[in-house]
Amino acid sequence: MTLWVRFAIGNAEGFGVLRDDLVQVYDGDMFTAPIATDTLLPLSDLRLLAPVQPGKFIGLWNNFYAAAEKQSLPIPTTPLYFLKAPSSIIGPEDGFRAPAGYDGKVVYEGELGVVIGSRCTNVSEADATAHIFGYTCVNDITAADLFFAADPEFPGFPQWARAKGCDGFGPLGPVIATGIDPMMASVKVSLNGRERQNYPLADMILPPARIVSLLSREMSLLPGDVIACGTSVGALPMRPGMVVEVAIEGIGHLRNHYLTVDAQAS
Repeated sequence: MTLWVRFAIGNAEGFGVLRDDLVQVYDGDMFTAPIATDTLLPLSDLRLLAPVQPGKFIGLWNNFYAAAEKQSLPIPTTPLYFLKAPSSIIGPEDGFRAPAGYDGKVVYEGELGVVIGSRCTNVSEADATAHIFGYTCVNDITAADLFFAADPEFPGFPQWARAKGCDGFGPLGPVIATGIDPMMASVKVSLNGRERQNYPLADMILPPARIVSLLSREMSLLPGDVIACGTSVGALPMRPGMVVEVAIEGIGHLRNHYLTVDAQAS
């Protein structure tokens, strides 16, 4: 297992591999023959960034049996997906806020994120795994009341991109873990230390390789693209001032801060 990170130190940014409390710095490109250097930096001296800056940030809906059963939804055979804005991405410990003028529900959704490592177009499920670089934690934050906040003339138009693409609504991290089988893990989400979500990834309807294969039939997936595999039961609203944490065994803990009104104004 390898844990890749992106980091900032002073005015510089870099990437490398997490080794206990140190980061071994790499040169080049994370997805194309990265080159190890002899530089080791203390983790305590660094600010971790989102571990990837994807060109595409894809999210799935209704991809867990338990959630589908609870909501009386049919089982999908293809990905039901939407796109989140790349500008929604933030990293570990970063704060996020509701969009200006919005006072509705803001919901956490802890999810497994698939990070693409090489270009794939119309690949088979058997070949798709070779195009997966690794996995990360995702919080697919949603302004739930924006789904149907459309012009009154178009009440039936659900605004997925608007509800999920707000600035700060795409926390990723803290690492990209390679060489793991995430399907043996669980996703846990806590608010201010109190567990709110805990579900097994083995309950996923479309597993990562099948998702990649099916999506690649319709769009080329490129190195660094991220696919959030959907969430299960337990996704609920948050309140400003809360700390939300998404944890997946083998990947780590992604912690972010829902900023208060005072923090928004500062």
